[in-house]
Amino acid sequence: MSSAYWCVIPAAGSGARFGGDMPKQYVEVAGRSILLHTLDALLSHPRVKGAMVALSNDDAYWPAALTRLHGKPVLTCAGGVSRAASVSNALAALPVEVGQGDIVLVHDAARPNLAHGDLDALFDALAAHPQGAILAAPVRDTLKRANDEGDIAATEPREKLWRAFTPQAFPRGLLAKALGDAATAGAQVTDEAMAMERIGIRARLVEGREDNFKITTPADLARFEFMVARR
Repeated sequence: MSSAYWCVIPAAGSGARFGGDMPKQYVEVAGRSILLHTLDALLSHPRVKGAMVALSNDDAYWPAALTRLHGKPVLTCAGGVSRAASVSNALAALPVEVGQGDIVLVHDAARPNLAHGDLDALFDALAAHPQGAILAAPVRDTLKRANDEGDIAATEPREKLWRAFTPQAFPRGLLAKALGDAATAGAQVTDEAMAMERIGIRARLVEGREDNFKITTPADLARFEFMVARR
């Protein structure tokens, strides 16, 4: 297994839940887009070799001059109508030097606060569990199930429940197969680990920092702006 890893970043989404005139990944914080913060967090790690970013066909915001960051290649390809389709396209577009058995990291475009320590923990887990690993966090809040009226129907046990983060890391060929099988079956997979579960592969859960959050709402953006301002 390679000791250096390529990253895939699905960035073709419109960010409809976030609102605004542009996709959320291009909103600027401290003079840089969220997507550029994300790329910087990844490519500044010495074991990350390059990035493939899947963009929408009508993307008017991607900086065409951005082809390298931290001396490493930043490539782009056409995204798809879903996250899974964008990841599939990006996997297919990776350079030929990335073998079918090589591990590829998939990371959210709008998850810019990734720490190098979390990447180190993920890489350590992959060394022992090469079929795949993801960053995640145990559920710590009490979980309630609602009825149709919006009242509490039950309290659910939270033991062994985790919230999935990214990066999620799997061998290129197996992940491509898993996503292709899900697409053929019409299955809506919400992350790469779910696609791998469908073909019988269980990823290792690696506890990561709670501040590796995805920017989904304006409140998330304000939180990231605060964190950047404190650096």
